[in-house]
Amino acid sequence: MTDTSTNTKAIQTTTVGSYPVPDWLAASPSEQAVSDATRVIFAMQRDFGIDLPTDGELYRFDVNHPDTNGMIDYFVKPMSGMRTQVGRSDWKAYAEQRSMAFRAKPAAVVEGPIGEGGLNLLADCQRAAAVAGGPFKFTVTSPYMLARTLLDNHYGDFEALTMALADVLAEQVKGLPCACVQVDEANIPGNPDDAPLAAKAINVVLDAVEGQSAVHLCFGNYGGQTIQSGTWAKLIEFLNSLRVDHLVLELAHRPIEDLDALKYVKPEIAIGLGVVDIKVNHVETPDEIATAIDMANQKLGDGRVKWVHPDCGFWMLKRTVADRKIESLVKGCDKFLGAQ
Repeated sequence: MTDTSTNTKAIQTTTVGSYPVPDWLAASPSEQAVSDATRVIFAMQRDFGIDLPTDGELYRFDVNHPDTNGMIDYFVKPMSGMRTQVGRSDWKAYAEQRSMAFRAKPAAVVEGPIGEGGLNLLADCQRAAAVAGGPFKFTVTSPYMLARTLLDNHYGDFEALTMALADVLAEQVKGLPCACVQVDEANIPGNPDDAPLAAKAINVVLDAVEGQSAVHLCFGNYGGQTIQSGTWAKLIEFLNSLRVDHLVLELAHRPIEDLDALKYVKPEIAIGLGVVDIKVNHVETPDEIATAIDMANQKLGDGRVKWVHPDCGFWMLKRTVADRKIESLVKGCDKFLGAQ
């Protein structure tokens, strides 16, 4: 397993996860086409100079839902104990939970003990590794976020449900052939009262990772809109409780006060700085990227920022926009490092 710590750059570049699905894959999908598209997305990121690329999350590609990145359904639908045929009464019961205001339908109904079922992250990661061309990052949705999308008719306790999901995911991430496993959580920023439970569940998954680990947190991104309200200041205790190598944080689309709050992240956790706004089509210039890094460096202290990246995944942007944004990301990071 490749260790990303062998990279000697003071600040490394990465992408968060999803990438626009190539038009030709959606038009003519097949197993071979998914592998080919994954190879293209890896190669494109490496050509631009990204240090730790992702597979674009094409391992979750679904021809019936080509415009999404499968952040929820990919994980819960194959698991045992789940019913994915959701009727009117299920919709009503889920709405009464008020679990997610922007989601009316549960991803599945839990009717028995949760197990891996047909979920096989190892096979998907191996497919990505075969065409990666070097170290890469593999992403997994957090158990807390998955739990909030489910209607629970079995456990009768949200913590028990969340921890059952954590146990399944922990087994899935063991031995993955990638340099880094990233856990994605886009719901806890708007629900800080649940932070202790979310951290407990995420740590179960992180403890099973055998290489580098990361946690990506953002305030949601649907249709270019922020879904969760909140601030990083309310999440510092949560961040410090994570047993993780580095954080991957949304900051380009956030107020400057959020950057100030990150001074209190404990030093053993490396900070990843969002410097590319994925909610707008504007392509940041290398100067804008370098300035954002410099500002963070001044506020947080020299050496605290170890990674720079987009705020979130690119799946809702046109590929031409996403390509130019990551090209600027690399050039801006190099410009900042060259001025040091």
